[in-house]
Amino acid sequence: MVKFLRHYLLAVQFFTRVPVTGRLAQWVGYSPAMLRASAAHFPGVGWLVGSTCAGLALILQAGLPVLPMAGMVAAVLVTMASALLTGAFHEDGLADVADGLGGSLERSRALDIMKDSRIGAFGALALMLVLLLKLALLALLWSVGPLLMAWALFAAHVVSRFFPLLLVRGMRHVGDEGSSKSKPLADQISLGSLSAALLWTLAALALVATLAPNVALAWPLLASTLACLLLWRWFNRRLQGFTGDCLGATQQLCESAFYLGLVLTL
Repeated sequence: MVKFLRHYLLAVQFFTRVPVTGRLAQWVGYSPAMLRASAAHFPGVGWLVGSTCAGLALILQAGLPVLPMAGMVAAVLVTMASALLTGAFHEDGLADVADGLGGSLERSRALDIMKDSRIGAFGALALMLVLLLKLALLALLWSVGPLLMAWALFAAHVVSRFFPLLLVRGMRHVGDEGSSKSKPLADQISLGSLSAALLWTLAALALVATLAPNVALAWPLLASTLACLLLWRWFNRRLQGFTGDCLGATQQLCESAFYLGLVLTL
C-alpha cells in the first residue's frame, strides 16, 4: 500500500499542478523506475481531475440560473478548471503534434517542429477547434442534465488517460531521448502496470454504471477506442512511433471522442 501511494503521488506530481512538495515529495521520492511504475496510475490521475470537474459542475448547477447559456458557462468553467489542474499539459501536446505533423511531411522535420515551444498556425487551429468541440459537447450534455455532464466529465477524464498507455505499450518512443520528459515512461510499461491502469478505468466505469445506469457507456467507449486507433495509425505512419506530445494529443482527442459518443446516444 505504501508503494502504491508513493507511485500514485508521483503520477499526480508529474501529470498535474497539485503541489506534491517539501517533505511529502521527499517521502514520495523519484527514480526513472518509479516514474515507469507510476504510469499504472495515469487513469487514477483522471479520477482526481474528473471528480474535481464533476464536483464543480454540480456546484454550478446549484448556482447558475436556468437559462439557455448556462450550459456553455458551465462548460467553459469546468474546462478552465481541468486546464489549471493539469497545467494544460495535454493541450500543449495536442498543439505540438498538430504543428509538427501539419507543418511538414518529412518525419525528421516534423519531430524538430514538435520540439519547438512556440505555437504555430496548425497548433493554434487544432487547439481552438478541439476546445470548441469539447465546450459545445459539454454544453449539450448540460442541456440534457447537469448530472449527466458531471458523470461524463468523470468517466471521460479516466478513460482518456488509459488509451495513451496503449501507445506506450505497443509503439516505440521516437522523441528526443536527452530532453524528453516521457522517456522514462516509454522505456517499458509492463503488462502488470497496464493491468493496474485498466483496473482504475474499469472501476470508474463500474461506478458510473452503478450510480448512473441511465448513462450509456458503449458508444462513448467505442468512439474513444476509434480515436485511439486512428491516432495510432497516424503516428505510426508519419513518425514510426510516438513522442510525449503524442500522448497528450491522444488524451485530448479520446476525451473529446468520449463526449461525442455520449451525445450521439441521446
